[in-house]
Amino acid sequence: MTEHTPEFGDKPEEPKPSGEGLGAGDTPQSGVPSQQPNAASAQQPSNQGVQPGAASQPTQPTQYQPGAQQQPGAYGQDPYAQQHPYGVPPQQTQQFAQQPWYTSGQATQQKKSGRGLATGVAVLALVCGLVGGGVGGFVGHQLAGDTSNGASALDESKPARSASTAPQGSVQQVAQKVLPSVVQIQISSAQGSGEGSGIVLSSDGLILTNNHVAEGGQGGRLTALFHDNRTAPLRVVGTDPNSDLAVVKADITGLTPAELGRSDDLPVGSQVVAIGSPFGLSGTVTSGIVSAKDRPVRAGGESGSQDTVLNALQTDAAINPGNSGGPLVDMDGRVVGINSAIYSPGSGQEQAGSVGLGFAIPIDQARRIATELKETGSASQSTLGVMITNAPDRPGAMVRQVTPNGPAQQGGLQPGDVITKLDDRSILDSDALVAAVRSHNPGDRVKITVAGPGGERTVDVTLIGQKG
Repeated sequence: MTEHTPEFGDKPEEPKPSGEGLGAGDTPQSGVPSQQPNAASAQQPSNQGVQPGAASQPTQPTQYQPGAQQQPGAYGQDPYAQQHPYGVPPQQTQQFAQQPWYTSGQATQQKKSGRGLATGVAVLALVCGLVGGGVGGFVGHQLAGDTSNGASALDESKPARSASTAPQGSVQQVAQKVLPSVVQIQISSAQGSGEGSGIVLSSDGLILTNNHVAEGGQGGRLTALFHDNRTAPLRVVGTDPNSDLAVVKADITGLTPAELGRSDDLPVGSQVVAIGSPFGLSGTVTSGIVSAKDRPVRAGGESGSQDTVLNALQTDAAINPGNSGGPLVDMDGRVVGINSAIYSPGSGQEQAGSVGLGFAIPIDQARRIATELKETGSASQSTLGVMITNAPDRPGAMVRQVTPNGPAQQGGLQPGDVITKLDDRSILDSDALVAAVRSHNPGDRVKITVAGPGGERTVDVTLIGQKG
């Protein structure tokens, strides 16, 4: 067990490409390193970037693989491993060997059957000839006329064009509303190429996506393909590896901004729709439900530091490599999350796909981060001002060190205290505490339940913001 983990308010180490990351969505193209699908492409767990000579792959969502080795000191940690979405392996043409529709034995039987039929016809002809010419003529007409005179569906005229409208709150209606606000982000660099997804924030070209999609264009170029088939180069406005978010800009006008919703009151079980470019297939729509909320997920998978923990929404809507950075929307067509990661049971260099476990950054957090990135190019994270580790003998996050004059010290927290709840949310381990703190904005006042030598107590703490 790790003696301690870095203070989650400190600047976390950026996930390093390891070839085992998982990202939700880049589609590989020729020259892409890891065989992963588009920018949210689901890969094998690794933050690996594209490697020269490898088949191009789409940007993939962060992936989690069961059985992955937990980092020291992790208590009940989810085995999540993030994958970068870019880089989908080139499609190979699958050839099928033609199989004979019959065997030699069957052919022999058919021949025998044919001889028997010929004999039968000869007898029938003889009988018909004896009966009379009239009956014989009728039988001959019946034998010769195989063409049907009945009505055929092929002769019917094409029906009128459908004039039905999409029912309010249907997947069809949501798709019609949101598709114009979703873009495919094409990545090209010395390491390879791939795809991810993005969400239009303004009519003049501001786009929100994942940090692991934007960083794929370092040393290369990013290009946006819009719903109306226009393309434009992208420049990075700001990135935040800790939250896995980035804002990019295209010099273009006339775009349709997405409508942002809220995620704090989103019920578990509510229907949602995911839109993006899985494996390079732009404008792909999938649907599902919100499977769970408040999932602690490391943006860099197991290789990511504790500072990259996301407080994620979980969904069973199909999310694959290339979906990274695309929207998760409610049935009113409002964005409630940014698709970022997937869980994949694959191993080695196998391609990972959706198994119904996708993760999205809640829009409440993404909205604040995106605003800061747009205005300053960087973003701050809420912090408690403690160094923590997993409690050794019970669920909870144990305080190892308190930052002088920080929120925790001012609230009365001490080394050795075990934090078991933040407001009404149970804290099972140190990652859960980081995710809970990240779900709040700097300046929020929270109630913390602590188990210490003197018994259980509660303290009030005002969170502060710290640049990552």
